Amino acid sequence: MNAIIVINSGSTSLKFSLYAIAGDHKLALVCRGQTDSMIENAHFVAHNPAGEQLGRHEWAQGHAIDHKAALDYTLTWLEANNAGMKVVAAGHRVVLGGTRFEVPVLIDDNVLTYLGSLSAMEPSHQPFNVLGVQSLAAAFPGLPQVACFDTSFHRSMPSVAQTYALPQEVRDAGVTHWGYHGISYDYISRQIPKFAPDARRVIAAHLGGGASICALLDGHSIDTSMGFASLSGLPMATRVGDVSPGVLFYLLRTKRFTPESLEKMLYERAGLLGLSGVSGDMRELETRTDAMSVGAIASFVYAMVKYTGAYTAALGGLDAFIFTAGIGENSVEVRAALCNRLSWLGVKLDQKANDRHGPRISTADSRVSVWVIPTNEEQMIAEYTLALVGRLAR
Repeated sequence: MNAIIVINSGSTSLKFSLYAIAGDHKLALVCRGQTDSMIENAHFVAHNPAGEQLGRHEWAQGHAIDHKAALDYTLTWLEANNAGMKVVAAGHRVVLGGTRFEVPVLIDDNVLTYLGSLSAMEPSHQPFNVLGVQSLAAAFPGLPQVACFDTSFHRSMPSVAQTYALPQEVRDAGVTHWGYHGISYDYISRQIPKFAPDARRVIAAHLGGGASICALLDGHSIDTSMGFASLSGLPMATRVGDVSPGVLFYLLRTKRFTPESLEKMLYERAGLLGLSGVSGDMRELETRTDAMSVGAIASFVYAMVKYTGAYTAALGGLDAFIFTAGIGENSVEVRAALCNRLSWLGVKLDQKANDRHGPRISTADSRVSVWVIPTNEEQMIAEYTLALVGRLAR
């Protein structure tokens, strides 16, 4: 049986999912896994759809591996442990498609060169996404690869939402409100009719290590909190979220940071970690009672309240609110805190349903229905990839 591998390549980790292509051209998850700590103590693990471990491998203590070695091991393991299954294509999560790509694209040398040129715009993910493509091509030359972009879904935003108040020559250099988490929001937009078929005006919150909010009108993005890079909007695990540009100039002028160290701080030492001083992991913060940890969670919820109010105005009202991703799907406390702050919109929380993680966590008489809908970015990437290379999988 033929299969598609979905790859999310990071700086020191590589996540994968394997989907079998059934006779009716439907996709079925076979397994998922990742290689972590690639710069030291690299280890591989794979699980079946039920979460049971299928395999594990550890390289020598202190041994570093590159993306090519991780991918080589992954695909070799997959084909050895799934008899008769052949990987016929790979779909990659790539955060930024730039001005050239608004839909998934089959990767060739020209595409890859362009995507690599965008790394200066989004340095925390883009270069490693591109490296994953390059490494797979080196390990398995000739395997068709597809780039699926987090920015694509937000190209439906009206021009006024995509445009910064900057001179034309700056905007011509690619400075625009890109928006991210688009693969997740695309998936959620397709699930909404199954849960709230009459909801036209929807706000979805993808709350994980990276966090954002998106306003959806009839399933299309009209605004989202992440902007030019995956740094703005809500405070995230270690990323700052919104901050006045004047702060950045001040820190540079007073030589507290260099441009490089400032960027590193904003991406790696800010957000919930910066606010709490102890952790960027919401699960840990929720177990703590110290003022800084409690305040970090309060700041996270407050930012969501502000964006929800703004996006409700942009939508002309609100029919449904969706929580998704790690925090959104699992944090009873964060969901309850936000819903209680949205009582002015007519939101009424069903606490027992919230404790069960939904899917509906609002009461029947709530003017705005509130839902917990698990996202599935890997499934979306596999579907995008199959649509482009399906003829090769027959």
